Amino acid sequence: MRSSIRKLVCVLLPLVAPVDASAGPGHDRIAIEQGAVKLPTGETVAYEIGTLYVPENRSNPQSRTIAVGFARIKAPHPTGAPPIFWLPGGPGLSVLGAFTDTDAVARGRLRSWLTFGAAGDLVVIEQRGYTKRGEMLEEPADASPLDKPASVRADAAAMRDLARRAIAHNPGKDLSGYTIEAFAADVDDLRRALGYERISLFGGSFGSQWALAVMRFHPESVARAVLSSVEPLNEGFDMPSHIFAALRRIAYDADRDPGLARYLPEGGMMAAIHALHRRFDAVPVRVRVRDDAGRLQSVVLGREDLQLALLSHTSEAEHWPAFILSLYHGHYDQWARETLADRRGGPVKLIGPLADSSLGVTAEREHLLRSDPALDLLGSWNFEANLASASDWPTPDMGDAVRRPRTTSIPVVFVHGDWDTSTPIENTLGLLPYFPNGHALLVHRAGHDGAFYQLRESPAAKQALYDFLRTGDARGLPSEASLEAPRFEMPDFAPPAREHP
Repeated sequence: MRSSIRKLVCVLLPLVAPVDASAGPGHDRIAIEQGAVKLPTGETVAYEIGTLYVPENRSNPQSRTIAVGFARIKAPHPTGAPPIFWLPGGPGLSVLGAFTDTDAVARGRLRSWLTFGAAGDLVVIEQRGYTKRGEMLEEPADASPLDKPASVRADAAAMRDLARRAIAHNPGKDLSGYTIEAFAADVDDLRRALGYERISLFGGSFGSQWALAVMRFHPESVARAVLSSVEPLNEGFDMPSHIFAALRRIAYDADRDPGLARYLPEGGMMAAIHALHRRFDAVPVRVRVRDDAGRLQSVVLGREDLQLALLSHTSEAEHWPAFILSLYHGHYDQWARETLADRRGGPVKLIGPLADSSLGVTAEREHLLRSDPALDLLGSWNFEANLASASDWPTPDMGDAVRRPRTTSIPVVFVHGDWDTSTPIENTLGLLPYFPNGHALLVHRAGHDGAFYQLRESPAAKQALYDFLRTGDARGLPSEASLEAPRFEMPDFAPPAREHP
């Protein structure tokens, strides 16, 4: 989530003795420390930061214990509302540094958390296997060759190798315990340990999928939820045609931007994309650029690299048209430098493939993915490696009974942008019929962002979301909102005198 930023000074107060909050046999222990955040106004906001201790593999009575970080900011005044459990995305997003770090992201995140006090207590829980108060499970990925184009097939083989290395390099750890069901159980354990009867959930992207799992496995504990950039349990891998539909919506505004008009071919952004495909279907391109260390490097870019490139720079849609038009006009340097960095390899957060391979998709969903009409344009990068390596990861298959949507009476507000290329808006539209007490708020031109950032130009809707979290009443929420068209970035070269096909 993003928010306007004011300077915050974070001060950790002296630690107190750990608190054993177990309520009896079977309840997990937590240790809590007290802290405070001092605002520029001089106001001091107290919080708690702590560790939840849970079994690594919940199906094994002899499992070792692992630690999961959490924090709580109590409401300044009691609201009578259930506490709000804020679930990070990713998977593999560690957020508790918001209390100690001083960068803009940390400050913005902390400031946004403080606004929840009007609705109730806020509890933030990190993810098992990726929390600085416990373990950060990672495995280095192998570098990819620079002298040949990328391929989905090679990517899938590399993912299988990664799974085998991860198991071999983590003796004594039970990687089979990192399922979406275990993530959900951690939330419910923390709820009980903190003494709450029922909770509200707030999450975006993987955080929304995590919240849906809590509702699936522990429905009696959930009062209501606000989910954004929604990722249903059966839709961890996005349909290429749904992603491409979001790109076409971005292209519509880009085609009408006066500054970009000088760079656009006849037919606009979509014509540029199809022309690029024809170009790279014919022959790969070798590009020589200097890397971050100033060394001259040569990288070969092909058709499947282009499929990946089409999805680059879409998290901030105002940058995407300039990037694609640069490729169309033969300016490949930026793309080549980014590809050099991507092929260098680096650490992979293991909880992502562990959870994704376990959750998987139904056979029907896999058929739709593999027969999607946009595969030629975007390829199967979104799902192939995970599906190919599923049997190599140790987490057990969750089964279709978990994956398939199930009707629930829990009130949920879904906030989703129609420029979201990471979790397309069709995810929410397909899930909504299973939530008779659900409400969808669709935001035109919003991307893959948290609910309040998507509604940054709709203060009344933002307030209605806080009211919903406090009261459960969604009647003040609109069904639609819209952001202004962005100021699109311009390519970093002069407009061409004529088009180059």
